[in-house]
Amino acid sequence: MNNGQIIIGSTIVIIFVGIFLFLNFNSNQNKWGSLLPPTPTIDMTAPFQLISPAQPQAQQNIQGAQTQQQVQQPPPPTAAPTSAASSFEGPLPATVSATIHTAKGDIVLSLFADKAPKTVGNFIAKAQAGFYNNLTFHRVEDWVVQGGDPKGDGTGGGQMPAEQTPGINFVTGSLGIARGSDPTINNAAQFFITKKQADWLNGQYTNFGIVTSGMDVVNKLAVGDKIQTISVDLTQTEGGGYTSP
Repeated sequence: MNNGQIIIGSTIVIIFVGIFLFLNFNSNQNKWGSLLPPTPTIDMTAPFQLISPAQPQAQQNIQGAQTQQQVQQPPPPTAAPTSAASSFEGPLPATVSATIHTAKGDIVLSLFADKAPKTVGNFIAKAQAGFYNNLTFHRVEDWVVQGGDPKGDGTGGGQMPAEQTPGINFVTGSLGIARGSDPTINNAAQFFITKKQADWLNGQYTNFGIVTSGMDVVNKLAVGDKIQTISVDLTQTEGGGYTSP
């Protein structure tokens, strides 16, 4: 065998080895490539959607309940008188009678005009102006009902200075004024009625009245029930006062 034949034979061997290695490399590449996740494709014609982060199931349940409550709650009135503090013109008797009229019955109140005159005066002025007409009770719990918010969700009502009522404890049927975190500033519209004794409120909230009749109505109230109107009886007392027409 001469040198030329050796060279040709070696060349043929090298070619076959190269072909074998090339085919084997492609086969392995396909095999390993099938184990890798596919590259995602983007559909540029689909609308963009914002995906919120995942939330714990407990948080979803809480938000779901809040959403359901908001859906069930009737919309607030479209128009209402100003919720700023109102002043009553004329002297007040020591106690004043007021009645909250609802579809479920009447709630009769005795207001402590001698203990919280500005609070009682604001409440009377608003009631006589029709401010509370058709507003709702937006909060109902096993121990309290709260209403009188012109927005209907607990965020409205304006502000007025708080009045201290020491010595008047919150018992079943007590009438109080809502407030925020500042104990010196009361809400100028929202009021609440306690359905049971609430000692933790004593000295913390203005207590300006008591239910004298209609606690059965208070206990039947539900979120969204309306205040049809509030009537006031300013009976003249000894030494002066004011008599409602």
